[in-house]
Amino acid sequence: MKVRVLGCSGAIARDCRTTSFLLDGDLLVDAGTGVGDLSLDEMEGINDVLLTHSHLDHVAALPLMADAIASRRGAPIRIHALAGTIEALKTHIFNNVIWPDFSRIPSADAPFVSFHEIRVGQLLSIGGKRIEVLPAVHTVPAVAFAITGGERYWVFTGDTERNPAFWARVNQLDVAMLVIETAFSNREEELARRSLHLSPGVLAGELDNIDTRRSFPIYITHTKPAETELIMEEIRRFDQAQPSRAEVGHDIRWLRAGQEFEL
Repeated sequence: MKVRVLGCSGAIARDCRTTSFLLDGDLLVDAGTGVGDLSLDEMEGINDVLLTHSHLDHVAALPLMADAIASRRGAPIRIHALAGTIEALKTHIFNNVIWPDFSRIPSADAPFVSFHEIRVGQLLSIGGKRIEVLPAVHTVPAVAFAITGGERYWVFTGDTERNPAFWARVNQLDVAMLVIETAFSNREEELARRSLHLSPGVLAGELDNIDTRRSFPIYITHTKPAETELIMEEIRRFDQAQPSRAEVGHDIRWLRAGQEFEL
């Protein structure tokens, strides 16, 4: 399975695109502004979109992408999301005020997009990939995903704060790569707590939930552009300061748009 990072920033700025990942060319995980770097042909090849939640930095490109390629496709783009996320999209975006209701255009029988409800714990099979819907803890209904095209899983937390149920399941999976958010620096820890995001100090505690017998690369995503360097420095400091983590073998890296991974 090939994972292409289209966007992994917590906000926009030059060279910063918000969350979106393209898997094997046909499955999009979240639809942030990174989608805008795809060609029309690349967008046309996307058959399914998995959404972690409804916040704008994760869905901003969805209506624009649908508009760009609708006339080039013979079938709707299938959008897979929690019931609350689908309701938010229908109410606040595809509402004929902010954007046309593409789930009924050109007709209800042959729309440009179709919505498909998912739930935590559900197992999906899409485009030859196995997907497990994992729990997330955020200010709106949200999920994480574990996805594989073979045996080992690419795991993405989505936006989340402390999440024991997530780690309980991750410790049962053969993980090839974990992508985890850390949106704020430690100086913004209270804001992170209120908005249900992670900061480096809280991240340290979350990583302690990983089974000590397991080792896989951990990629940091969703950093705010103004704080990215500070966040990564704080993560480096906590990782170096704890000998126990060296024994666990955490391999912590910064995710960058444009990276590609073969899993």
